Amino acid sequence: MSTEQQVLQILDDVLSLGGRSASFNRSTALLGAIPELDSMAVVSLITALEEQLGIAVDDDDIDGSTFATVGSLSDYVSAKLG
Repeated sequence: MSTEQQVLQILDDVLSLGGRSASFNRSTALLGAIPELDSMAVVSLITALEEQLGIAVDDDDIDGSTFATVGSLSDYVSAKLG
């Protein structure tokens, strides 16, 4: 499973999207575009990414650009996985 597929699965699970993430691609807007992705959901999403992928998300890394699109979030996770 690719990093992007893992991110999409985690998004779907955390946000309870009911499979809607299957239609997402790299350019799909996240923050501000998906009503389910509010500030509390971002915290849950970060926790799920850390737990399921074994990464550590630094406070300095948390900004709107990281969560702007599926692509930007996947790229961030890929960089963390190294």
